[in-house]
Amino acid sequence: MFIFIVAYALLLVIVGALIGRRVKSASDFFVAGRNLNSGMLFTTLIAANLGAGSTVGVTALAWQYGVSAWWWIGSAGIGSMILAFLVGPKIWRIAREKNFYTLSDYLDDRYSKIFSGILSLMMSVGTLALFSGQLLGIAWILEVAAGVPKNFGVIAGAFVTTIYFAAGGLLSSAVVNIIEVAVILAGFVIALPFVWNFTGGVEGIISRVSNPEYFEIFGMGSTAIIGYIVMLVPSFFISPGLIGKVFAARDERAIKIGTSLNGLVQLIFAAIPVVIGMCAYACFPELSNKDLALPIAMKNMMPMFIASAALAAIFAAEVSTADTVLYMLAGALTNDIYKRFINPRISDKKLLFASRIVSVISGIIGVILALQLESIISALTIFYSLMSVSLAAPLIFGLFTKRASNFAAICSALCGISVTLFMTFGKIQIANLNATTCGIIVSFVIMSLSCIIRQK
Repeated sequence: MFIFIVAYALLLVIVGALIGRRVKSASDFFVAGRNLNSGMLFTTLIAANLGAGSTVGVTALAWQYGVSAWWWIGSAGIGSMILAFLVGPKIWRIAREKNFYTLSDYLDDRYSKIFSGILSLMMSVGTLALFSGQLLGIAWILEVAAGVPKNFGVIAGAFVTTIYFAAGGLLSSAVVNIIEVAVILAGFVIALPFVWNFTGGVEGIISRVSNPEYFEIFGMGSTAIIGYIVMLVPSFFISPGLIGKVFAARDERAIKIGTSLNGLVQLIFAAIPVVIGMCAYACFPELSNKDLALPIAMKNMMPMFIASAALAAIFAAEVSTADTVLYMLAGALTNDIYKRFINPRISDKKLLFASRIVSVISGIIGVILALQLESIISALTIFYSLMSVSLAAPLIFGLFTKRASNFAAICSALCGISVTLFMTFGKIQIANLNATTCGIIVSFVIMSLSCIIRQK
């Protein structure tokens, strides 16, 4: 089983390195030459979205809460549909016209360097947390599959991802993602009936789980579900990594088809880790670490060959999202911060070289953080909360009204984050709204009031 995963990892590195030889410019590295068709855009988006959170993380949530864990991926799918038909085409036209590489390029043009710089620095911190979450997912897989210690698994995952991404950036990722998506979808589709039959289907789960809320779509409670919706729906149409991939699309048709297909697959796929998590709870209710629910289910509830393919699918899911995170970090630290504020005259080749170096350094820092974090969902929540609270209102208002001002954008981001942090560390909750939800509401209210005042 371990050899199977190692062979797969080597294949990814080799393919990524070969494609990397074709990358000759920063445009190739950041936006794949702006030539992704709908199929390539679909694979690179779905590969980014079906990562540690959507597989290991959601299975862990389902192990704990049951059916209502669907809301994590379900919210992501809804956000992807908004990206496909509302946000994506509009911001792509602007990026194409002005040759933007990253979302921060747009924010700099629409608001100011100060605003884009603040967000780039903040997002870099949150993105490192996201990357470490993907590395944890890889580590749990290797631990269950072959008894590999967590520390070694984290390092191995970072090595594989960093090598093939640093070689060719988005162009390498887009090609490697084709292999990863095929493995992910095939592995989970094949694994599901074996897990289901092992448990005894619906009757088997019901007979072993006595809590009726476990089988309700709102079972985990309105506060948690509203929090996921408010946090995750915006995250999947404002994410710098996903918008950067949209910038690489050949045309608007590719955006609408590729991105909406990605959202549709997410909505359908959402049921699979939920069912597997519930089956895992029915058979293994005493797990010491809920993040191990998915790999343990894969290893113990199906034949060895099928289990190997399934664990490779999980490995593919974590690696595919990890390369998107490195893509975001490389863009934020080199194009958005170094080029914009430190060395505006940097040549294209030097920017490409700097992006590769930053990717390697980010991989090392991600390893250090991953060794400190306890769970995947906690790592992902840090990132999604920061991103949604700070970016959602400025991006939406900036795209759809000329009255959105730089001052309002800065105020909405800072106030939204302040409210979120204050409520989080103060353990404050208002009605059924958690800290992130309140922070986003505050940021949207500030942007709305600003537009109303400017209209008068």
